[in-house]
Amino acid sequence: MNAKNAPVRTGRKRRWLGIVLLVLLAALAAAWLYRPAPRLLRAGGTPMQAIVYHDYGPPEVLRLEAIDRPVPGDKQVLIQVRAASVNPLDWHYLRGIPYLVRMEAGLHQPQDPQLGVDLAGQVVAVGKSVTRFKPGDEVFGVGPGAFAEYARASESKIALKPAQLSFEQAAAVPVAAMTALQGLRDKGRVQAGQKVLINGASGGVGTFAVQIAKSFGADVTGVCSTRNVELVRSLGADQVIDYTKEDFTQGATRYDVVFDTVGNHALSEYRHVMTAKGIYIGIGGGGPDEGAWIGALKGPIKSFVVAPFVSQQLVTFIASINKDDLTVVAELIEAGKLKPVIDRTYPLAQVPEAIRYVEQGHARGKVVISLKSAEAP
Repeated sequence: MNAKNAPVRTGRKRRWLGIVLLVLLAALAAAWLYRPAPRLLRAGGTPMQAIVYHDYGPPEVLRLEAIDRPVPGDKQVLIQVRAASVNPLDWHYLRGIPYLVRMEAGLHQPQDPQLGVDLAGQVVAVGKSVTRFKPGDEVFGVGPGAFAEYARASESKIALKPAQLSFEQAAAVPVAAMTALQGLRDKGRVQAGQKVLINGASGGVGTFAVQIAKSFGADVTGVCSTRNVELVRSLGADQVIDYTKEDFTQGATRYDVVFDTVGNHALSEYRHVMTAKGIYIGIGGGGPDEGAWIGALKGPIKSFVVAPFVSQQLVTFIASINKDDLTVVAELIEAGKLKPVIDRTYPLAQVPEAIRYVEQGHARGKVVISLKSAEAP
């Protein structure tokens, strides 16, 4: 009976996979069609300096140009950007890879010439429906086009900046900390006493993941290179594995949760070191050389295909930025349980160099863009 039903189940899995991919493509196409028009410098507009790109390619295609300062919508605020930070998302959009990205960003050329999402700064104007913020407030969160002197942000995607953080430190937080928090809390459902492994513990997301897992009371093992062992240990990891000397997938320890920011092992190898009911959380990994067609999507696709046939949970996700979780992160920072780690800081004009460094995959914590020289309006 089971043998007879197996082809039926397999057929259903394939149909569902096809449906999911079609829905994804439709959603990306809709997002592309309704994407806001780029802001070019027009006569009479208020100019600002911003990093822009008009063609897909390596960091060399980026330019520092004058464009119109954005105007906030009814539920948006206008922020004078004091600092921003670089995420892998930025080079994916810059290069237009994997090619699926272009369904949203533009098939042949980028529809929106700006990059950057993480930001921290000061509110200079608010839309008529905004109730949570006023001009002068110091905030952090996400807003498209953050690599610029000014950027718009939805009221629901920013929060007041923790007072003890500089703008540079605050800009390092949003996407990376949200990814770690939501991955461990919502997908991993980490509990006190559980064994959690963070692969890529010294990276932008990994440094937050180590600290957040510890705040949940987990027994944390961090995986990193030799030069980062002491950093990861200082963040609270109970055990640190130097991957240049030891392969954690060959070890005897079994983990309740594996939080993977790197994607440098086969899925079967991760499963080998997980408990029978363990949870694997993959958030990406890889670089520009991973392949233009699928690239970083290889891991999520494999997890999706394998997950229905194993007892372990195989999860991939993208963080959802919202004011409630930004507030949770701010509270952890204020309580001394979470701190951003910054590797390098660059001025706005050197965003190409900053992205090139992040593409190499060896940043210790976050790479930040500082706009200290910006003057108040």
